[in-house]
Amino acid sequence: MSHSGKQRLDWILSPEPALELRGPGAGLAVGVLALQGDFREHRLMLEGLGVRTCEVRSAPALAGLDGLVIPGGESTTIHKLMTVHGLTGPIREFAAAGGAVFGTCAGLITVAAGTVEGAPPTLGLMDIVARRNAFGRQVRSFEVDLSVKALGDAPVRAVFIRAPWVESAGAGVEVLATYRDRAVAVREGGILATAFHPELTDDTRLHELFIRIIRRRQGEAAAPAGAESRSVGEFGLTASAAGQR
Repeated sequence: MSHSGKQRLDWILSPEPALELRGPGAGLAVGVLALQGDFREHRLMLEGLGVRTCEVRSAPALAGLDGLVIPGGESTTIHKLMTVHGLTGPIREFAAAGGAVFGTCAGLITVAAGTVEGAPPTLGLMDIVARRNAFGRQVRSFEVDLSVKALGDAPVRAVFIRAPWVESAGAGVEVLATYRDRAVAVREGGILATAFHPELTDDTRLHELFIRIIRRRQGEAAAPAGAESRSVGEFGLTASAAGQR
């Protein structure tokens, strides 16, 4: 049962949210694409930050959301299931209307403009080209400490599982972190993407950054016409030349 007294349809697959949603994400609603992959872990982390979450398996579930997470999994499978469930167009429309999107691992591939391999088809939400399985197959998975801009001096423990990297990025893309001289965390407008899995650690800072991106987008939408928009470096980030076209 939820705190409202109504049984959640997704209660078998996912945890109950906190009874009192407090924290930096209080008042926000974020969906997690729940077709395949580790969507449960994203929900746990976001709800721990006060965000109200839901699982997105159909276009109507996008209504009223402030943000959407596309989790790790298998990018070809995610694409096929988005097509089957009629979500490809609605997710593009959600982002075009100002909804923020956070893609992790396979989610980075999904939000990209394209892939080096030419497949699977992507959503084209971010001006990047991704290379799939860039660090090797499952047995080559690894963890490493990364410095991520705008997250302070303490490194982020990054979990790479059959991870992609950003092969190239447009001039408007902020490179937040690199590994072996390849971009592995990037942002453009309301789209955030990482090649690794921040939801598999207890470090919430990247999800908190996503919350700040949502808040900023909402502030821009409410600003008077003609007000200055700060799209690059607005979180203390600087665009990097690494991997850019």
